[in-house]
Amino acid sequence: MTIANPIKHRWTIAEYYAMSDAGLFRDRRVQLIDGEVLDMPPQGSTHFAGIYLAAEAMKRAFGLGFFVRSQAPLDVAPDCEPEPDIAIVTQHPRDGAGKPHPPTALLALEFSDSSLDFDRNDKASLYASVGIADYWILNLVDRQVEVHRQPTADATQRFGFRYADKKIFTAGGSITPLAASAEIAVADLLP
Repeated sequence: MTIANPIKHRWTIAEYYAMSDAGLFRDRRVQLIDGEVLDMPPQGSTHFAGIYLAAEAMKRAFGLGFFVRSQAPLDVAPDCEPEPDIAIVTQHPRDGAGKPHPPTALLALEFSDSSLDFDRNDKASLYASVGIADYWILNLVDRQVEVHRQPTADATQRFGFRYADKKIFTAGGSITPLAASAEIAVADLLP
């Protein structure tokens, strides 16, 4: 008798939503990343304040025709639905009602303290793999913004891509998103 190695089950978005509808994730913050359901750390008051401040700054910088999604899914693959803290998209919420979430964003932003390594590596590789040209990590530990740009293929990364350009901005600086012409003061993003 041959004994086979165990095979990890990879969940699809449809299965993920069925589990949610069945109440499996009640009172939990989860995300589907590469077929795995991940428990996300609880959101503290600093994290929440940062999301609010960043959303307001993004609305001012991008203006009409762009939509700021806060902690809303991106439908990037059949087995992957990350929920960036902020995503800038062009799909109006009414146009997306009853349809899948947007598959990408012009800018994705994550607030990070306890998940900094995950956001710098796995999330960065994932966002680069779906062509998100502008990925920002608001590093709450060091009180700075890490701006990742220029997605490029890299077989050593989890999702086969990485960002070729990374810059650090501190509280006295400002950043201009690739898809907007207005500068955003780093101090306006940090709680």
